[in-house]
Amino acid sequence: MTKQRRAVGATLDELDDFVSTQELYRKLHERGESVSLATTYRILQSMADDGLVDVLRNGEGEAVYRRCAVEHHHHHLLCRKCGRAVEIEAPAVEQWAARMAREYGYTDVAHTVEIYGLCPECTAAKD
Repeated sequence: MTKQRRAVGATLDELDDFVSTQELYRKLHERGESVSLATTYRILQSMADDGLVDVLRNGEGEAVYRRCAVEHHHHHLLCRKCGRAVEIEAPAVEQWAARMAREYGYTDVAHTVEIYGLCPECTAAKD
């Protein structure tokens, strides 16, 4: 556990929503942390590989990261406007994915499901 990895983890712990590597890098430097952009990329990838953060693609296709409160497989509702994320359970999706894998003879299956829309606050601001 390096000083840089601790700094990245501590900064992620303070955030509620998903963040890009560039945004996280900027926040690290605002906090006075000395972590290069390349190191930030490597640490985030390592944390994703270890299951310590969730990673998904935002509307522009950029990878974004967040430390999630739920430690088991889950999905997200994401606001297209403000980026707010809500962790959701989706047993029907899990059953469907397992059924599709069996039907087509696939094993060792994984999946991601992200649902995009406008959160209640952004919807209310639209009116």
